[in-house]
Amino acid sequence: MASMNTLEVSLKNRLGDFRLDVDFETPASGVTALFGHSGSGKTSVLRAVAGLERTAGCRVKLNGDTWQDDGRFMPPWRRPLGYVFQEASLFPHLSVRRNLEYGWQRVPQGERQIGFDSVVELLGIGALLKRATHRLSGGERQRVAIARALLTSPKLLLMDEPLAALDHAAKQTILPYMDSLHDELGIPSLYVSHDTNEVARLADRMILLEDGKVVAQGSAADLLTRLDLPLAGHDAAASILEGNVSSHDPTYHLTWIGMHGGRVAVARDDLPVGKLARVEILARDVSLSLRSHSDTSIINILPAKVIDTSEITAGHLLVRLELDDGQTLLSRITRLSGMAIGLHEGMRLYAQVKSVALIA
Repeated sequence: MASMNTLEVSLKNRLGDFRLDVDFETPASGVTALFGHSGSGKTSVLRAVAGLERTAGCRVKLNGDTWQDDGRFMPPWRRPLGYVFQEASLFPHLSVRRNLEYGWQRVPQGERQIGFDSVVELLGIGALLKRATHRLSGGERQRVAIARALLTSPKLLLMDEPLAALDHAAKQTILPYMDSLHDELGIPSLYVSHDTNEVARLADRMILLEDGKVVAQGSAADLLTRLDLPLAGHDAAASILEGNVSSHDPTYHLTWIGMHGGRVAVARDDLPVGKLARVEILARDVSLSLRSHSDTSIINILPAKVIDTSEITAGHLLVRLELDDGQTLLSRITRLSGMAIGLHEGMRLYAQVKSVALIA
């Protein structure tokens, strides 16, 4: 039996030669990423959840409430959700404030879950309220669009590649606001993306789509390191580790992130001690050793166990490791290096991490 705090989606539909056959259940909390290449069916799933495409053979339930099945169809305007599109669809004839008030005023006062001023502060748009929408940058437009969606007091937030139309600088500007959004609000999000960096930073869980079908689902950290999936096979393959800020080192300008059985250092950040933190480690930055060395420039050394290996090129191996707290880490080494240390599944060794990036 499904938990009450879940999003359940089942969708079977044919669009020309493309067949969509999707069935998944995910917790209605945090961020679930719908991930896949263009044409895999991500946006079609999102539109079905929103009720924008009414098709037979579709079932959508949120927290036990049926939005759609064979005998029921709740129209989009009655579904308690917010939708943020790839291109911010703001009303061009209204100011930023009036755009925000458009959704806010349509929610009865007793049903408002989020304060107007709180959303404005959270997304840093107080200085934009009087501005015309055509005078906003791309990143500003998306922050306003997200704020407008939140002010409808949704029970589910749908985000269709909201950063895809932004350049790199604009993405880096808006990402901290996205972090704050998911840290401070309890609204679950279904987030469409084909960008592994976004998923690594923002998502708790991932549903991987390919040719209209779900090929894998689970925690984002797990799927990013599974060797039987394509995510781990590219040159920028990376792992996500979570821990808590344990201390700051002002002398060497480092912040230490502690995990059960180890810790890693990142460039100094002013996060409070105890704060949950997420770091990214590229597989090519992880070497392996049979012993924990002190005579090395590498300061991030984690005990680990080999749980899987895969030959990715004629000369290189990808090694999936399990840390003492159960988190997984990828290492890319040469076949020669693997042979030299007698690499095999189940062996205990040490992962030497050259570089760690704080991402959230």
